[in-house]
Amino acid sequence: MKGLAARAFRSGFNVIRMNMRNCGGTEALTPTLYNSALSGDVGAVVHHFEERYKLKQFGLIGYSMGGNLVLKLAGEWGTRMPLVAVAAVCPAIDLAAGSDALHEPANRVYEWKFLRGLMARFHRKAALYPSVYSTNGIGPIRSLREFDDKIVAKYCGYRSASDYYYRAASARVVQNIAVPTMILRALDDPFIRLTNETREKILANANIGLVETKHGGHCAYLSRNAGDDIHWAEAAVIRYFSEVVPGLHAS
Repeated sequence: MKGLAARAFRSGFNVIRMNMRNCGGTEALTPTLYNSALSGDVGAVVHHFEERYKLKQFGLIGYSMGGNLVLKLAGEWGTRMPLVAVAAVCPAIDLAAGSDALHEPANRVYEWKFLRGLMARFHRKAALYPSVYSTNGIGPIRSLREFDDKIVAKYCGYRSASDYYYRAASARVVQNIAVPTMILRALDDPFIRLTNETREKILANANIGLVETKHGGHCAYLSRNAGDDIHWAEAAVIRYFSEVVPGLHAS
């Protein structure tokens, strides 16, 4: 995200980088947990800068879970200004499918890495807000779905992990996206999955360009070209914004 922001700034864009709730050492700022349905947080940041700096056009870029958030917001907003363009790199559009893919044997190392970070963050939140969260009785958590079932669903107002995945997934609203949008994903991404139903919704929406590459992994696009363009996804996103909304550049 730092590399993308630097590239965008050099290309003449105003740039805002956003930390989601509890990211970047901000656990103490709110008693709430982060979850993938919080597209309203992204919208709140847009409106804040729109009002403070009178910015009239916004393009949103998200990677992975952030990609799901910007696509979800775009689907919820439709033609609402100031949103004029969206780009999502390896977005977790179908959350249930992605969560289950993480539990496959080939991906368990990723899942354990994610779970270690999630559990550490939950313990920090429990220490900061003991009246809200309790670590007692949780028991061992051996999968992302189990974490979402026992913790996210319980503390974020969902009936279950399945209910959370359905309500938080941009797949539910992607057909309503009404601004130029690029979805970039790699076919060898180990755990981001796209269901046939969601693919049909995306392909049926003329506002969305789906770019699928044979290689790229999960947000790991690297070009064979040396120099500034080695980070291929970053360059592709900035080129896309420059082409579809030329006026998006800073004046």
